[in-house]
Amino acid sequence: MTSAPQLLTDPFLQLPTETSVRVVWFTEFAGVKHIVSYGENLKQTVKASTTQLSRIREDQQSRVASQTQNGQVYQEPVKRDIWRHEAEVTGLTPGMRVPYRITSVHKDDESVSSDVFTLAATPKPGTPLKILLTSDHQLKPMTAANLQKVVETVGQVDGVWFAGDLINTPDRASEWFDDNSGGALFPGLQGRAKYEITHNGVKTTYTGGKIIQYAPMFTCIGNHEVMGRFASTGSLNNEFDNTIPRAISQKLYSGKSLIDNSFNTFTYEEIFTLPKSKEGGKRYYAVSFGDVRLVVLYVTNMWRTPSLDGKNKGRYREAEKDLNNPEKWGYGQIIYEPIAKGSTQYNWLKAELKSPEFKQAKYKVVMFHHPPHTLGDNIVPAYTDPVQIIERDDGKIKAVRYEYPKDADYIIRDVVPLLETADVQLVFYGHSHLWNRFVSPNGMHFLETSNVGNTYGAAWGERKREVPTGYQEDYVKQGNPNGLEPIVPAIAPLLGEDGKPMPYIASKDITVFSIFDTGTGTISSYRFDTRKPDSEVVKFDEFKLK
Repeated sequence: MTSAPQLLTDPFLQLPTETSVRVVWFTEFAGVKHIVSYGENLKQTVKASTTQLSRIREDQQSRVASQTQNGQVYQEPVKRDIWRHEAEVTGLTPGMRVPYRITSVHKDDESVSSDVFTLAATPKPGTPLKILLTSDHQLKPMTAANLQKVVETVGQVDGVWFAGDLINTPDRASEWFDDNSGGALFPGLQGRAKYEITHNGVKTTYTGGKIIQYAPMFTCIGNHEVMGRFASTGSLNNEFDNTIPRAISQKLYSGKSLIDNSFNTFTYEEIFTLPKSKEGGKRYYAVSFGDVRLVVLYVTNMWRTPSLDGKNKGRYREAEKDLNNPEKWGYGQIIYEPIAKGSTQYNWLKAELKSPEFKQAKYKVVMFHHPPHTLGDNIVPAYTDPVQIIERDDGKIKAVRYEYPKDADYIIRDVVPLLETADVQLVFYGHSHLWNRFVSPNGMHFLETSNVGNTYGAAWGERKREVPTGYQEDYVKQGNPNGLEPIVPAIAPLLGEDGKPMPYIASKDITVFSIFDTGTGTISSYRFDTRKPDSEVVKFDEFKLK
């Protein structure tokens, strides 16, 4: 290193227990020593363990400070050396916040330290908490503004629940740490972002919020945490898009690595220290946090274009140019982890919902990525395994299509009834980049609060989803296909062009976040109009868990 060493991130908190919490941070040097100093006058220290991220890379689409290697623009994915440091601070007392600071020693006594933050053990039941509900950051334009307004509006939160899609391409290092746009994941959540939004010639720079230095974050896997076949194409975007089912991989690549030739969550799992289940590891788990039992599921599938023009592998058909090359097929919107009745994850969930920890919790919340109810586009087709139909003429393949039987939707058919029976009060999810909520006849609430950085619109009013016609299934063009009607915000709904209150927010200018106050059992949603940088944040909806 030719200059003073730098931290790639501030520290952030993971996996709190009744007496401890993990402190994690990243550097671009292995270093000789990494420590956390904590307690009164920071007199106590604990040494961190260090590991190197194994698959993190940059490529042609990376937006990094130095976008060249050997004087050339990246022509292919190139490994980037990044080290992860983790220390466990022990001996904590619930309810007592403790100051801490990290220090990384590069070599020859060159070192770099963070600012001083505070940490705490996991809160006891009965402790009132403010929990940020967020998802789908993906370096989108309004994300830094959103996180900045969280801190300005409610102050320091006690926890963060992140319903998937943290970034776009999980093996691209800069999306996590230092993308040139100023909107990478960690800078936004640590108040180190520099994202510019310009309206009417007025430029405003947003820095995000100092959040995860103080509050542990619990995440789930969305479709953007999953990479495809490893090192099989010339760019990370293509590699990300190149997922195929495990069963197909076994046929095509017999004797080779099944995971490397289908899909993987290696980088996501290397970056985060999360609770684990015996069956699913950190891919699905349950954790107690204050008065809440949070159950996190791995419910996501491969997003593919709904377009029927035959140019690209899509939801409903394969690209025409690849019809005779099954190795290049996408196999529709494949589900990454089974959740259907009888699957390992379903059986684990069923057991968790009967556990003492779950039953005794005041609030029972389930978080996953894919929506059970939404006005967004991504709920169609049904969440089920694609049924492949190959059309032939004189033995020659003319089309490869996919149907998704609605009555086989695993979330609606199998998971939701299980949650209803277990008296779950809230199901929290993302994926469609909007805000809307629903409530079942039994009083179970469904909340999607993913209009954080941008939106892709709602299938409401004049707007319709792009769906096929002439297929066996009926693919719903508008509204929520799974029966429940959206709830109009309780306090200050936005008005449509017809002057009527809208039951959703889908905007590229208005960003939304939600806060769960466990002291009162209320979930409040707030909006901020980035076109008016001096305007107030507006609380537009609030509801209470039974």
